[in-house]
Amino acid sequence: MLSNPLIATVFIFALIALGEWLSIISRARIPMLLTAMTGFLVCKWSGIFPEDILDKSTFAALGAILIGPAILHMGTLIPFSILRSQWKAVVIALGGIIVSGILILTIVPLLFDYETAVAGVGPISGGIIALIITSEKLTEIGLTSLVVIPALIVAFQGVMGMPLALNFMRRYAFKIQKAIDNDTFVQIAAAKESTDKTKVLKKPNPFKASATLKLFFIFVGAAIGITLGEITQIHFTLWCLAIGIFGLKLGLFEAKSLEKANSFTVTMIAIIFVVIGTMADVSPQDVINNLPSIILILVLGTVGITLGGYITSKLVNWHPYKGMPVALTALFGFPGDYLLCEEVSRSVARNEKEEKVIFDELLSPMLIGGFTTVTVASVVVAGILVQTL
Repeated sequence: MLSNPLIATVFIFALIALGEWLSIISRARIPMLLTAMTGFLVCKWSGIFPEDILDKSTFAALGAILIGPAILHMGTLIPFSILRSQWKAVVIALGGIIVSGILILTIVPLLFDYETAVAGVGPISGGIIALIITSEKLTEIGLTSLVVIPALIVAFQGVMGMPLALNFMRRYAFKIQKAIDNDTFVQIAAAKESTDKTKVLKKPNPFKASATLKLFFIFVGAAIGITLGEITQIHFTLWCLAIGIFGLKLGLFEAKSLEKANSFTVTMIAIIFVVIGTMADVSPQDVINNLPSIILILVLGTVGITLGGYITSKLVNWHPYKGMPVALTALFGFPGDYLLCEEVSRSVARNEKEEKVIFDELLSPMLIGGFTTVTVASVVVAGILVQTL
């Protein structure tokens, strides 16, 4: 039965739907992505799901294709005015990575060895790309027994990061509510909405009448980004992000491009399939054999990122409840950062207008933080450290 692609997709989709339902009834205290990822592991380990259920589904393959368009879409969420104002988010994100790296490289070698520390420090500061860089180097030098460490770090880091970030974001959202009651954020939102409307009037999209044409040009932009990534040393995600940002500025894309093309929801679900797929090769024995070092790296990494985020938040004069989640994006990245913003604003807000204000306040620094850590800094950290092995 599960060999049918649609049925296999429905079973995995059920975990995402369950996570969404739990998030709604718990007022975002239980992150949807966390439920989906842990639920997939339980079902796979218990034999409820076959080993190749993701391959049978084929929906993850669609998600892999849609990563580029989704990142381009993210670029259209961030106008230049906001991008320039988010330098503090970059500083906070880097501060978290630096402190966590220092803790891991100092303490882990005392209890295990330096190779184990390096195997975990790159992935803890980012994600899939850092995992690939680290794993390839470990295999190249014959340390294949350590390859499971970065894989498990990437698989479980969201379990540590998402609930913690969610807690801080909810606390900050309640502070936003108090500001809204004093008209502070209402005025900012009104000004931003007015600015956005002015921009749309000045630079109308000539293809706005057709969702199909909108989606086509989003795919063209993403394809250009991927091509540039293949012929340069710059990862394709950075190119897609830049194309989205500059495309919005030049009027080539509309703000929130995938939403305007009526394609955002299915894109996000497909990408969540890809995220869940990072857990596919994790076995119970892998976890047991490497559990002590993995727990230590996860704890030190999470503490270091949180501490670094707290310190740099104070230095740049941000409230720690706003800054620490930005640093913690290193543990989950996109789409977790976007989903947490959505869940917090939806659960805390008392009306639609308030929900938009909270969402807009949280989204930009979280997206910038996620790209600083997962897309850029983690690759640099992993690339440098593996050369020391």
